[in-house]
Amino acid sequence: MTTVKIQMDGAVAVVSLAKPPHNLIDDAMIADLLAAYRDVVAKGARAIVLNSEMRHFSAGAEMSAFVDGRTAIQHNPDQFFEFLDVLENAPVPTLAAVHGAALGGGLELALTCDMIIAADTAYFGQVENIVGLIPLLGGTQRLVQRAGVVRAKEIALIGRRHPAEAFERWGIINHVVPEAELQSAAMSLAKQLAAGPTKVLNGIKRQANLAANGGVHSADLEQINLNNMIWQTADRERGFASFFSSGPATAEFKGD
Repeated sequence: MTTVKIQMDGAVAVVSLAKPPHNLIDDAMIADLLAAYRDVVAKGARAIVLNSEMRHFSAGAEMSAFVDGRTAIQHNPDQFFEFLDVLENAPVPTLAAVHGAALGGGLELALTCDMIIAADTAYFGQVENIVGLIPLLGGTQRLVQRAGVVRAKEIALIGRRHPAEAFERWGIINHVVPEAELQSAAMSLAKQLAAGPTKVLNGIKRQANLAANGGVHSADLEQINLNNMIWQTADRERGFASFFSSGPATAEFKGD
């Protein structure tokens, strides 16, 4: 991987975009991201933080890559669905920590994460229309999920850049913090998630994704299977045992 770096902090994996100067996205960078997510999950990560080592989170697509054929995901359904499956359906909670610009594909990368924390200096935009494109990595529909169709149309049709506070107010991102506190805030939340019952959290994530993608009934159809899955986990047994022996919120979960 030449455009992405990995660091393990206990059970938290930090996956950092590291493609100078502004993390512009092409197929090679997407392949590196997929490899990084698969690698840290295989290493036992129980939460993933996606952040940037550059000045911006990501300023969007590497436009020259469309011209010379280095980016083809926009025409390839197999690559597109692999991208969404690996990033959006990772079996552990994922958190984007955004500073600087998250524009176009950069915003779409953040939207694959379960939660987004942004610096108060960050700004966001679905800006593809200004260069004659539509959002290529599922951004429009995920803005609809988070903010509703009217707001999503405004964001994508006009292509304006928005401050982090607006995206928080519209329910697209979770929290805005001072820029100096961004990494510590993200790691604090990630460590809390990593200390949880990982397979149970995966069940919750799957419930939420099913409901977001197919409606409440879609999630209901899978509910009993998810119940049965988490009932077999050792963490469920630990949670019960600690509840009856010492009360709620006393379990030490191990992720199995």
